[in-house]
Amino acid sequence: MDPSFAALVAEARELLPEAVRLRRRLHAQPELGLDLPQTRAAIVEALDGLPLELETGGATSQVVATLRGARPGPTLLLRADMDALPLQEDTGLEFASERKGAMHACGHDAHVAMLASAAHLLARRRDTLAGTVKLLFQPGEEGFGGARILIGEGLLDKEPRAEAAFAIHVDPSLPAGAVATRPGPLMASADVLSIELIGRGGHASMPHLAVDPIPVACEIVLALQTLVTRRTDAFDPVVVSVTRVSSGTTNNVIPATAHLLGTIRSVSERARRGIHEGIRRVVSGVAAAHDVEAKVNLLEGYPVTVNHDGFARFARGVAADLVGSEAVIDMRTPIMGAEDFSYILERVPGAMVFLGARPSGGAPGRAPAPLHSNRMLLEESVLATGAALHAAVALRFLESGGRL
Repeated sequence: MDPSFAALVAEARELLPEAVRLRRRLHAQPELGLDLPQTRAAIVEALDGLPLELETGGATSQVVATLRGARPGPTLLLRADMDALPLQEDTGLEFASERKGAMHACGHDAHVAMLASAAHLLARRRDTLAGTVKLLFQPGEEGFGGARILIGEGLLDKEPRAEAAFAIHVDPSLPAGAVATRPGPLMASADVLSIELIGRGGHASMPHLAVDPIPVACEIVLALQTLVTRRTDAFDPVVVSVTRVSSGTTNNVIPATAHLLGTIRSVSERARRGIHEGIRRVVSGVAAAHDVEAKVNLLEGYPVTVNHDGFARFARGVAADLVGSEAVIDMRTPIMGAEDFSYILERVPGAMVFLGARPSGGAPGRAPAPLHSNRMLLEESVLATGAALHAAVALRFLESGGRL
């Protein structure tokens, strides 16, 4: 560990009990979407007494806390998302969700707790700071595009304007305390595929008098997989998953319509545009061959999360000095999950890193429950590591004058 970070880590560990309490409070009372009043109240309470300028207005329940240093300098945005997922928890934790159908299964409760602790660490060093740190607690990451809404409200345009951004995402599949990242594409874009096939209903015993959309739907599913494996570059990957096929009402009626729903993932805009064009072409061609009308709707979701090369290297270096180079993982490839931090990285240089949070005491040889599982567990001791990493990145960024 870099000696300059030793005090930071020690203080983060002292703050760990409070971070755990905040995390468990949020975990027991998860909120979904953009309106998170109880979560916001808990964050404001956790920041009470610190020399921060708090902003809580707007269309969502965001909290933006601005810490101005003693001297002028660059501005860095630190971000934590704060919303939960629509899942029924099955962990058996004593602080498990008390809300039916809602759970912090993506670690956003941990993200909030880490950033709140980082606020305390940075506030203690305010008199030595040359610049500004903005701490963003953001709602609506899980499919609601909260970051894009906040950007539309001027998040990145308000003075002092953020010159760079940094975020941490916990990962229960990685060893506790490890830090993983990479320059360039880190996470995929996520688009929604919706296809309606319109045939002609009839009696199931006389299919020749109807136009059955079900075999057409099946053929399209298979054709889309062939499209991925035969018409896209294996080194610029794409995933197309049809996750719902719906049609029909009973056993002896050929339905008039069938519906397909799925997701499209890619790690470059080139591949994204290519697969969109290919899906429309394949669906149109297969449907036309069977005299079925096809309506294709491709709803664009989050863009590719692209780490700025220089900032990713900078963050990696800070992490190595904080946790040791042996605990830093250089990711060879992106992952196909998606993040709305991507909208912020489209506007300012920055990076996201993954913080390992694999629970201790797991069964040998048994993989821990992944993110978005209703059985997902975290190693809470890493909250101190995450808080220290947020603060370390901010301190070194300001010390450098914003030079990467």
